[in-house]
Amino acid sequence: MKTIKIILGIITALILTFFLTGLVIQEVIYTNEVQINKPVNEVFADFQNVELMKQWMPEMKSIETLEEKPEKVGSTYKVVVENQGRLVTMTEKVLAYNPNKRITFHFDAESILKTDDYVFSSEGNSTKIIQTTTSTSESYIMSCLLPYFKRKPRRISQQYLEQFKKASEAHN
Repeated sequence: MKTIKIILGIITALILTFFLTGLVIQEVIYTNEVQINKPVNEVFADFQNVELMKQWMPEMKSIETLEEKPEKVGSTYKVVVENQGRLVTMTEKVLAYNPNKRITFHFDAESILKTDDYVFSSEGNSTKIIQTTTSTSESYIMSCLLPYFKRKPRRISQQYLEQFKKASEAHN
């Protein structure tokens, strides 16, 4: 009987810890970076090239303009990506746009809210991109899960940056 109480106590503690995670940790933030051997103006143009995007982000199946603003900020797009054999539709909104310096996107994808802020800096004849990602969720259960699965999205984001580097450096 004592063993059962100990096991139930441990299970209860784990469940409480899981549910408290969603209250304590409201967002997950991580940073990635890459150095590209091209001038910043060319890298920034490559970054927005939809055809090139399909090379470095092969999971992206389509991108459709919903609303295009003259200064880019506030523009919205419908993005369809394949995630583990399933098509996921996201809404992408441009939050910041400063040519050759910064572009910030906000994604709303099935209760996951993600903001990707890309800062471009010139370093001689090369360009450094620093990506800061902030993820939150509209769902309490997903908020509890996000901190435990932070490494995989971070690794995927770094992989995308590395793939972008290869595609951009190969692009004329």
